[in-house]
Amino acid sequence: MTELELLQRRVEYLENVISKLVASDRYTIQRTLQLFDGRNIQLAGGTGTKIGTETTQKLGFFGETPVSQQSSIADPTGGATIDAEARTSINSILDVLDVFGFTA
Repeated sequence: MTELELLQRRVEYLENVISKLVASDRYTIQRTLQLFDGRNIQLAGGTGTKIGTETTQKLGFFGETPVSQQSSIADPTGGATIDAEARTSINSILDVLDVFGFTA
């Protein structure tokens, strides 16, 4: 195979890869994605963007272990001491914030 034929094959291969990349509706990244300092993730303002499309998908922040969507926090119910009910709900909120790594 001549050098020109080899070059033509490589160009065809790259054209094929680029064509698939541009035509795809998603990109699969199999390595760590790193953003340099001062870079942002900019989203459109139309219908919005989801991070995690199913409740079983896991997500973590600030070095915490990724977890799936947490259970809904129950509304405080009646009782003799409303303060205790409120404290229970507040503690549940704090637990969920901790589990995702939003608080230390």
